[in-house]
Amino acid sequence: MPSCPPSLAGVLLAVLLTVTAPVQVAAKESVTWMEAVMPPYFIKDGAFKNQGYGDVISRILREGLPDYEHEVVVTNITRHFHKFKQGEKVCSVGLFRTPEREAFMYFSLPSFLTLPAVLIIRKEALPQFGDGAVVQLEDILGDTTKTIGLSKDRSYGNDIDTVLNKHRGNSNILEVSGPELSLNLFKMLMKGRLDGLIGLPEEALYQAEQLGIRDRLMTLTIAENQTGYDGWLSSVGCSKNEWGKAIVDRINAILLSQRPTERYRSAYERWLDPNAIEHYRQAYDKVFLDQKR
Repeated sequence: MPSCPPSLAGVLLAVLLTVTAPVQVAAKESVTWMEAVMPPYFIKDGAFKNQGYGDVISRILREGLPDYEHEVVVTNITRHFHKFKQGEKVCSVGLFRTPEREAFMYFSLPSFLTLPAVLIIRKEALPQFGDGAVVQLEDILGDTTKTIGLSKDRSYGNDIDTVLNKHRGNSNILEVSGPELSLNLFKMLMKGRLDGLIGLPEEALYQAEQLGIRDRLMTLTIAENQTGYDGWLSSVGCSKNEWGKAIVDRINAILLSQRPTERYRSAYERWLDPNAIEHYRQAYDKVFLDQKR
């Protein structure tokens, strides 16, 4: 059999190598979503597993980022921030934007509109708090005879954080960390180890239903939380590096398209007391959807 001319042999070899060489597939960029056990924000077990409003919004964001590999890590808030500060490829879907956090996080436009934090007490303790529906947190924390519980490293919005930071370290403030934060705080409240705790209204309603104590709890409006909507709005936070800036830009586009949808709004609404829904929808349309940065 006659041999191929050198030039033709080279072409055939190149074609053969092209056909047989393994196809190199570019690896997907990755993102780890940091979550906590904090129902009904994140629900990690029971009849409503993965149906918390944080669970739903996290799924919506993942669906909008199909070119990323996604991992979910459930851990306490303190560990969340360690990973952010290390510059790892991590994000969290609902964080209050604070000056301290902006040092190591990029923030999206608001991803949640939640009712602002309240003081949660046992009904029989109301006379200790003045028998009214509104309390001054500054006055409560200044009264060392009352022990108030809160989650360690959690922000409750700048207005409340400002008051808390003035009193941190006081013997009457009990900061709790670890798993099942919300549940443990409510159990401590019902056992009398706390006189009150700071949390969101839907947390109170959820835990009251789960523990069968709805008729024994009540919430008091915190006066310092009534100056605007700062305590209502939280955002997606990602590590403050080039990777974080790129994914926040993508997340912003998803939020702008998805926030007006029924699926997005109902993620939180399903956990509200029916009496609060009309007021919430007004704020959703007039405040939340107007947030473009």
